[in-house]
This record gives sequence, C-alpha cells and structure tokens, in this order.
Amino acid sequence: MAPQIFVLDAGGQYCHLIARKVRELGVSAEVRPSDAPASELRDAKGIIISGGPSSVYEAGSPTIDPDILKLAGVAVLGICYGQQLIAHLAGGVVSKGDKGEYGSAEITIENASVLLDGLPKTQRVWMSHRDKVTQVPPGFSTIASTETCAIAAMANAATQQYGVQFHPEVVHTAHGREILSNFLFLAAGCEPDWNPTGLIEQVEEQIRQTAAGRNVFFFVSGGVDSTVAYTLCLRALGPERVYGAYVDTGLMREGETEFVGDLFAKLGATHFHVEDSRKEFLDALGAATEPEKKRHIIGQQFVNVQERVLNSGMFTSGNWILGQGTIYPDTIESGGTAKADLIKTHHNRVPAIQKLIDENRIIEPLTQFYKDEVRAIGRQLGLPDAFLDRHPFPGPGLAIRCLCTTSSGSPVETEDGWVLPIQSVGVQGDSRTYRSVLVTKEEDRAVATAIVNKRTDVNRAVSLAWLHVPVADMAVRPAILDEARLARLRRADAIVRKLSVETGFETRVWQFPVVLIPLGTEDRPDSVVLRPIQSVDGMTADATPIPTDVLSQIVAQLREVEGLCGVFCDLTNKPPGTIEWE
Repeated sequence: MAPQIFVLDAGGQYCHLIARKVRELGVSAEVRPSDAPASELRDAKGIIISGGPSSVYEAGSPTIDPDILKLAGVAVLGICYGQQLIAHLAGGVVSKGDKGEYGSAEITIENASVLLDGLPKTQRVWMSHRDKVTQVPPGFSTIASTETCAIAAMANAATQQYGVQFHPEVVHTAHGREILSNFLFLAAGCEPDWNPTGLIEQVEEQIRQTAAGRNVFFFVSGGVDSTVAYTLCLRALGPERVYGAYVDTGLMREGETEFVGDLFAKLGATHFHVEDSRKEFLDALGAATEPEKKRHIIGQQFVNVQERVLNSGMFTSGNWILGQGTIYPDTIESGGTAKADLIKTHHNRVPAIQKLIDENRIIEPLTQFYKDEVRAIGRQLGLPDAFLDRHPFPGPGLAIRCLCTTSSGSPVETEDGWVLPIQSVGVQGDSRTYRSVLVTKEEDRAVATAIVNKRTDVNRAVSLAWLHVPVADMAVRPAILDEARLARLRRADAIVRKLSVETGFETRVWQFPVVLIPLGTEDRPDSVVLRPIQSVDGMTADATPIPTDVLSQIVAQLREVEGLCGVFCDLTNKPPGTIEWE
C-alpha cells in the first residue's frame, strides 16, 4: 500500500517524529530523503518537508526537487527549515536571524487559513531556529506571526502549499495535532488508512523472517526497550531459541543487577546469565573525558564482551545473530536519517555494531517505534505497568552522567550569572552544540530560556539548591571516570530515586537524571545536578521544577554524601539542552 504522506528528511532531528504523528492521526506515512525526485512522490496526497540545521544559502544544504511545488493535487507543508526552503525556491526571501529562538513562543493568527482553521487567535508553539522568512513568495500570504518572527506561518490557498516556522509535531506546540490534522484532512484530502492494531503480529513475523532459522542472543539492560524486544523474540521464536545476558559494566545503578535477574526469571527466560565485566569497562575507559569518546569506548567494549561470549561454547556454531532494543530516537540522534546532524553516538550505533548490521547479523524489532509506543507494545504483551513505567535509563549507564575533564578553571561572573568552565551537550537549531553551563541568579525557567537563547557561549542554565561554599570559591579540576566518582554518583542517584518514589514525585516526571560534575573544592571535588524533565518520547522535554519540600529532603541527604560540594537544578528545556548532559 502506497503511503498517502511522504515526509522529506531535510536533516531535522524530528523528521521521524513527524511521520509518527501523521500515523497517530490514522494516515499512512513514509520518510524519504529530501532530494527524492518529484516523479516518485506524485501519487501522494501530501508532502511534509522537515526542519533541519542548515541555511538555504549554504553550499550543499539540503534541498528538494523544485518540481514538487508543481505537482497538481499534492499539498505541501514545510516545517521550520522546510518553510524557509519553500520560500527560497518559490521566490520569497529568507534572512539570517540575529539571534536564535529556541523553546516556547506565542503566535498570533493574522489571516484565515485552512491550516489554522478552528484554532484560537493566539497559541503557544515550539520554536527552534535562527534564519527566518522575511518576505513570502508570490501567491503566499502571512497567516501567523510572533514578536520576533513576522512570518511564523504562510499559506498559498490556490496551490495548498503551507509553511510554519515552528514545530507542530512536538507536544509543546499546544495545537500542533490540530494543525497537522488540518493539513492532512482539509488541505491534502487524506482518508484514514493506518491502524496499528496487529503490529505485534507483524513484528513477530519480521523477527522470524530476519532470524531465518538462526537463534538470537540478547545483551539486555533491564530497560523497557531491550526487555520488550527480548519478549517479542521469545514469543516469535520460543524460549529455546532466545538467549540473554546482562553485562554488569560497573556503570549501572545500585541494585540493578539483582533487579534484572528477577525480571527475566519472571518472563520465563530459560537461558539467561550475568556477565561480570566491571573491570574491563573501567580499564577501557581509563582517562577518557570527551563525551563522544566515552560513548565509542563503551560501545566498542560492549562489542568486545559480546564477541567473547559469542565466540565461546555453543555460539561458535555460527547459527546465532545479535538482538538489540534499538528504537527510533537512538538512530535519529545518532544522525541515523540521511541528513540529520549528529547529536550523540548511541552505543547501539558504533562502527562495530554497524558492521554487524551490514553483515545481516543484527535483529532490532523496535527501530520503527518511539518510547511511548514501545511501552504500549509492552502492555499488549502483558508486561507489568510497574516495569513499563520505569524511567528511561541510558545504555552507557552512569558513564554519561559523570562529567570528566582534563582542564582546570574557576566560574566567571557575568550579568546573567556564573559561567562554569564545564561543557554539556545541547541541540540548537537541529544542530549539536557543546557549550558552557550558566549558573543563573534567577530560578525562573522562562528567564533561563531567554538567557540561553540570547547567549552564544552557553546551552544550559542551572539554579542553586545548596552550596558548601559560594560559587566564586568553587573550581573545576581534572577528573576522570574512576571508582570513587562512580560510587559518589551511584549513592547520590540512589538517594534521589528513593525520595522521588517515597514522595510521589517520580510519577510526575518522565525521567530524572542525576549528573555529577567536577566542580567543588579540594576536599569536596564534585557537585550534583538534578535534571527532572517531562516528556512523551524524549525528542523534546520540559525542565520540571522540584517541589520545595521534596527538594529540601533531597538536599538534606545529598549534603551528607562524601565529596559533594553543591547541588544544582537544571532549568533547561530540550531544545536547547539535551536531556542527558553528555
């Protein structure tokens, strides 16, 4: 069945999220490269051009076949960079923005349009851009604006072509679902043709076809993704053909090994064991401090352990393939779409794993799904809610929540706060950034967002919760991923998790990373950053304030942890800050 909607990938991190949102509205959708020829798309009802980090004026920037704008009866919607691309190709003007606009903004509808039909005159949307359209093409009119973006949306009613500078596909755009629905059903004339019922049976059939008589070996983490993928394979192939091992990397949380063992026993896994590789991982990481290098080392070390296990005993028969719980965001943020900018390298996508994929020795049942969809599949499989509702936890474990550095330095005071000599990963305008962290003098998230948007030297803002000494007396010193710092982070993480559960705060957030940063004094060398966020699928996120009484309990216990000098709260939404700091 040919899809009704094609989503053209112009390099945006949300490209597949757009396709998923279209499917949620009951319409079939398929992602294609941005330069797909118009001749291959002419049978679609509509085409959506994704956002992206490029400028339309850059050499080699993503573009589309101009004939797409001439296809009769095919509606077109450009999102963010997609709007700029339509304007550029159709004779409008795109100008460089003098500052970025990342996060929540308010648009005002200026003129009636099918795209915004039935929506309130003012509404909150999610922005992530620098360049913007400053003159609409012939035949187009401005249909919405913001204080800083005069052409926040445009439309050509005669050709059913539209553009929006914001992201309707993310949950933070208040009426994004209605906007996409208007495009699908009013502009493109789509008919409902997509029903996810029966997806489990389809996935299980795909598992049997991919396995092709071979057995499957999983290195499971105990997280939702790998457990659901493992359970699907158990159902599709039977317990005698599915083996599992939990690799104890020494980078996991308190009690995690015991939890995973109990979980898989209850799943009916008859071939499961724990592989103790703690020393191997720490030795391999050594003095590595750069985030991407740490991820590559961990990914390679997983492969080394996998190869050692699979090259022993019954696995030497060659009748085995490797199973993984890789999901969409893992491939998207690793630059998995054709033109997507690299945000981070996921440990399931390091070169050694890619080699196994190329050799057809990998089975990944969940690569077309997002976290909330994986949970829905898990519920259909009968997995308990108590497990499915666990917060996501990164595959590389605490390694990417323990920041390391080879440099030294002191905080620098500015009018907005103190700039720390510590860098974290962010995503601004669909591009990966690696910039400093600002300790704000305000605790207001809106103020923090405005500060990060106006500055080019930071991508994250944090507030003070407790300090052993003033910020001015703290310093960053060289620090690596050693057993002492991991133990410090593991203890802090356990305290936060315990109190979050006891107070009920855990149920109010999607994820609650606890990050260790090498900022403090000689006798108290580290500090902790609390990063609770609210999200649906991890593609965007809101920083969530911790209730005063809960924060007081957390601080009271964290200040007693050996070596901790301070506690900070991350105020940064995604974008511009990623959920994890590395």
